[in-house]
Order: sequence, then C-alpha cells, then structure tokens
Amino acid sequence: MTAQTLNVPAYAAASAKAPLERTTIERRPVGPSDVLIDVKYAGICHSDIHQARDGWGEGIFPMVPGHEIAGVVAEVGADVTKYKVGDRVGVGCMVDSCRACANCLAGQEQYCDKGNIQTYNALDKNGEPTLGGYSAKIVVDEAFTLRIPDGLSLDVAAPLLCAGITTYSPLAHWNAGPGKKVAVVGLGGLGHMAVKIAHAMGAEVTVLSQSLRKKDDGLRLGADHYYATSDDSTFEQLAGSFDLIVSTVSAPLPFDRYLGLLKTDGALVNVGAPEEPVSLNLFPLMLQRRTLAGSAIGGIGETQEMLDFCAEHGLGAEIELIPAERINEAYERVLASDVRYRFVIDASTI
Repeated sequence: MTAQTLNVPAYAAASAKAPLERTTIERRPVGPSDVLIDVKYAGICHSDIHQARDGWGEGIFPMVPGHEIAGVVAEVGADVTKYKVGDRVGVGCMVDSCRACANCLAGQEQYCDKGNIQTYNALDKNGEPTLGGYSAKIVVDEAFTLRIPDGLSLDVAAPLLCAGITTYSPLAHWNAGPGKKVAVVGLGGLGHMAVKIAHAMGAEVTVLSQSLRKKDDGLRLGADHYYATSDDSTFEQLAGSFDLIVSTVSAPLPFDRYLGLLKTDGALVNVGAPEEPVSLNLFPLMLQRRTLAGSAIGGIGETQEMLDFCAEHGLGAEIELIPAERINEAYERVLASDVRYRFVIDASTI
C-alpha cells in the first residue's frame, strides 16, 4: 500500500478561462479502502469546459478536469474487497458522498443531502481540492469505483461514466421502452448515447436537432425519425406526440414549444445544463398535466447497471481519440459542435 503521496503528470487550467497546460499534481496515499488507477482514457465532457471557464460559478484552481475515466487498477488498499490489481475500472462524476442520508442509503448518492463530492472542482472530506481524470493516475475509494465489463473497450467506455449514465438514468426512471415514444433533443456527446440507449430499451426514438445535418448519423445510431427544430412545421406536425423528451443541449430552449410536443402526462427532462436562466409559461404544463424535470447522473449501483446494459447491447460511445496536447483545440471544437461525438484523451500522452 502506497504510504506517501504520488506525483503524477496531468493537464490543468491555472485559472478561469486559462488554457490547459501540462503540470504535475499530488495524489493522496492509497488508503485502506482505496484503489490506485492507471488512467488509460479520459473523455472530454461539455461540463469540463463550463467549469474550467467558470461558467457555472467560481471554480477551484488550478483545476484538473475529467470525470469520464477508464483505466486499470494498479494497487489496492488493505481493506479492498471489490477489486484486484489488473481489473478494468471506471470513475464518473463523483468520488464520495455522506453515505448516511436517505438518498445515499437508497443508492442515489448523486442526490446526497449534503452534496456528493465531485471528481474535480470540489473539496474532499479532508478539505483538499479534488482533481480529475486528465491525469496519469487517480486514487479513488473502492465504493465509488465502477467495474467496466470485458465486452466494452476502455476507450469507448470512458464517456459512459458521464454521458452514458446521464442519459440512461432518466430513460430508466421515466420507463422508456416498448410502446413509448421518446424524443432526444440534440445529437451531441449526450444525445448520441441517449439515442443508442433508448433504442436498445425498445422505445420508438425521434431526434430533434437544429438541422438535418446529422440525420444519417442519427438513423444509424438507432433513431426511427429525425426532425429539424429550425423548421416551424416540426412543432405543428409533432404536437402531442411524445411520452418523454430528453433535452441534452446546454443552451436555453423555448420550453413552451417543446412542452407542446408532449402527450398528456408526458415529461420533458433536462440533462443539459445551460449557464443562463430560462423562462417558462406554465400553461403548457398545466393544461395537459405535463412535467418539466431535471436529472443528474445516477447512483453507483445504477451506473454499474448502465455499464452492464451497454456491454450486453454493444453500446460504446462514438469517439475521436486525441493526444493530450490537443485538449484546448478539442474544447473549441466542442463549443463549435465539431465532434462526432465525444473527444477522448489517450492518457498515455499526458
């Protein structure tokens, strides 16, 4: 068991909006319940950009982003029972929680009453800043470490730790499946996984995108239908059509129009998180008993369920693998919607 801190290479933003640069960070010693993970791949999530650029409020700098982490166990603490050296594992958006509140005890650590501890841009239980997956190694408690099934290669599995569970959780909670009509707003890093997962669950899937530019991709990934929201006739043609709409976009939507696409008792669930506030006319909700909701990742148990589901159905992310030196370029391309559909960092280049 490593009894001292580890110095490991990483990519960090020194301050808000600063470019990410190679640096060295300290990882805590491997404690009795910890696993030391050799990071193999780290996905680039839009959340990384929001936080590295202070889009969601004041961040903790220097910041090492990254919460889509896939790797291999290099060392285990004395009390670890779930994993052994050489196991294929992942780490998602959180690395701890209070473990005692009603939500934690129900396996919904993402909704911990005291706030879960995020993989980066947070303070751990010792008051030290957490540092994420754009690094060569990470130390995580075994209770917040996931097993990546053999049926998934690590590179395409990494984005599942955020994009996969963020879309799987609301689809499961709102019972996407045979006989249900599900719309996915946006075909990006989150949206493309929502399409794959909803299709595998047996739902009839429609993509709602600004244009038809990605239509062929959407149909290939499992969508049954594809419509452009820039065309006003889309909202007339599809009025009252859907049981569930999952919005994956990070920009404010004209919610009144999208709510009109729901059936009675339908739900529009947001998993994209715009930096700006949104406005809402309540009448489209009230008149058809519709629901406007949000959803945030999933608990550890549900995340493992998602990984197993994806392995069973052969669902990995569509990725563009990049060396670490291209992280800043990748950020700009994400903002320009110029990626199909998730950048993944080859951690051997860090």
